[in-house]
Order: sequence, then structure tokens, then C-alpha cells
Amino acid sequence: MGSYIARKRARFSAFGVPVNIPWGTHLEELEGFIYLGEQPLCTITSQIAFDYFTQDDDGRGRERGALLEAILARLKGNDCQPRWECVWNDPLCQKYRRPEHQDFWLWNYDFFNAPVEDLEHIAKLVGAK
Repeated sequence: MGSYIARKRARFSAFGVPVNIPWGTHLEELEGFIYLGEQPLCTITSQIAFDYFTQDDDGRGRERGALLEAILARLKGNDCQPRWECVWNDPLCQKYRRPEHQDFWLWNYDFFNAPVEDLEHIAKLVGAK
């Protein structure tokens, strides 16, 4: 059983049940699903998990979540190409890229659960605060 945390407010329908989960809420993982109490929310590899939740097994979920949000924000918008070039050229970042897409970047499952130290490196690389 693993531990997750909501890294931002999550509003969506979980298996037909509307949910509204505040930032910082602690969640549990069981057999590949993230739960809020008895309610299953999503699988750990789903886009919903990537968008809202962060692994907290090491007690650093809030820190990890803040870094993820900062990194993702710096890689959006019209002026982000130079930052993306830094990501493409960085050996550490390569282990967090989904390999099945050669011409564009998609972050893999490991990125969203990366060690805080790796995320700090990526944040510095893209100028995230």
C-alpha cells in the first residue's frame, strides 16, 4: 500500500462519482488504484493521477508536487522552446521521457514520482522557482 497526496485541487468524476479533493489531501494506493477513503479515484498511471496526485511514500509529496507544478508551468506557453531544448539535451531528463514518441516529449510515470533531487535538477534547468 502506497501513499499519495493531492498536489492541487482535484475536481473530476471518479468512476461516475463527482469528487472535489482539496490540495494536500492524503490518499492511499492499493493494487494500482488511488483511493480517497473507500472511493477509488483512478489508476496510478492515468492522466488524472499525473495531473493531480503525487507519490508521498517518502514524506516529500508536497515538495515533489510543488516542483512538478513549477516545472510543468515553465514548459508551457509560447516562449518555452529554449527551455524544452535544455530538457531534450539533458541526460537526466532522458530517463523521464516516454520513448515511443521520437518527435515530441511526453513525461513518463517515473517523472511524476521522481526523487525530489532529480526534480530540483530539472527545475533549475528550466528556471522554475
